[in-house]
Amino acid sequence: MRRSLSVLAACVAAALLVALVGCAVPAAEKKEQVSGAQASTAQASGAQTASEQTYRERLESCANQIRAISDFKPEVVVVLGTGLGGFVDDLDVKATIPYADIEGWPASTAPEHAGNLVLAEYHGHRLAVMQGRIHYYEGYSMEEVVLPMRVLHKLGANTAILTNAVGSMNPEFRVGEFVCVRDQISSFIPSPLIGQNIDELGDRFVGMTGAFDQELQDTVLRVGGEKGIPVHSGVYIEVTGPQYETPAEIAMYRSLGADTIAMSMADEVLAARHMGMKVCAINCISNMAAGMEEEGFSEESIGESMKQAAQNLRTLLDGLVSSLSA
Repeated sequence: MRRSLSVLAACVAAALLVALVGCAVPAAEKKEQVSGAQASTAQASGAQTASEQTYRERLESCANQIRAISDFKPEVVVVLGTGLGGFVDDLDVKATIPYADIEGWPASTAPEHAGNLVLAEYHGHRLAVMQGRIHYYEGYSMEEVVLPMRVLHKLGANTAILTNAVGSMNPEFRVGEFVCVRDQISSFIPSPLIGQNIDELGDRFVGMTGAFDQELQDTVLRVGGEKGIPVHSGVYIEVTGPQYETPAEIAMYRSLGADTIAMSMADEVLAARHMGMKVCAINCISNMAAGMEEEGFSEESIGESMKQAAQNLRTLLDGLVSSLSA
C-alpha cells in the first residue's frame, strides 16, 4: 500500500513539474505562436489585396486592348443569348472582336454562342453587342462571369439590354413568346459582389428594388403590343446548371413566385446594378420547364425554338434601342 502511494506521489509530482515547465517555457514560444498567427493573418490579407489588385488590372487590361483596336465608346451593352446572335446583321458594324483576341477575357464555350464582341451603331446609338455570354456552369468564377459587363462599363456603357432563352414555369406563357423581366430571384447562385468591394465600380451594399428600369420595360411591352408580338411581364430566376431542373425543383421555384428560369443573366444584372447601370431584360421562352407538360425538351429543340423567335426579338430590340434617349 505504501509503495502504491509512493508511486502515485511520484506521478503527481512529475505531472506538476511538466505543467510548471509548460508554463515557464511557452512565454517565448507563445510570443512566436502569436507572431506566427499575426503573420498568417497579414499574409492572407495581403493575398486578398493582391488578388483584388490583379482583378482590377485585368479589367483595365481588357479595356485597354479594346481601346487599342477601336476608339469606339459604347453607350449600351446588348447581350445576346442562345440562338439570338443574328441581331448583329441589322447593325452598322465598326469592329468585330473575337473574345479569344482579348487577353484576360473569358471564352464562351456554350453552344450557339459565337463568342464575339461587336461594336456597332444602331438608330444613332453606340452599342457593344456580346454574341454569347459567359456562364457560371462553364467553370468560371462569378467575378469572371461578370468581367465583360464591368469592362464594357469602363468603356462608357451605362445601359444594359440582356436577352436569354428560358424555360417557362407559368402555364400562361408559351414557347416562342417573350417575358419582359420586372424582378428576379438570384438566391440560388453565388453573388458576383462577394469579396472585397471594388469601390470605383460601386458601393459595398447595392439596393435591388427597382433593378429593372420601368421606362424600358414599358417600351418593350408597348412595342410588343404594336407589333402583335406576345410579351408578358414576369419574374425570372437563375440557377447554376448545367443540369436541367427536376419537376420537383420547378414546383418549388414556382411556389417562390418565379415565372421563367435559366442558367444566366441574373448575375449580370447584379454587376450592372452595382455600377449604377440601367437594366432591361427580355426572356425568350424556348421550352416549358420540367413537369409543365408531358412532352420533354432537349438542347436541339431549344435551339430550334430560338431560331423561330429570333426575328420577333429583333423587332423588340429595334423598338427598344430606337426609343433610348440620346
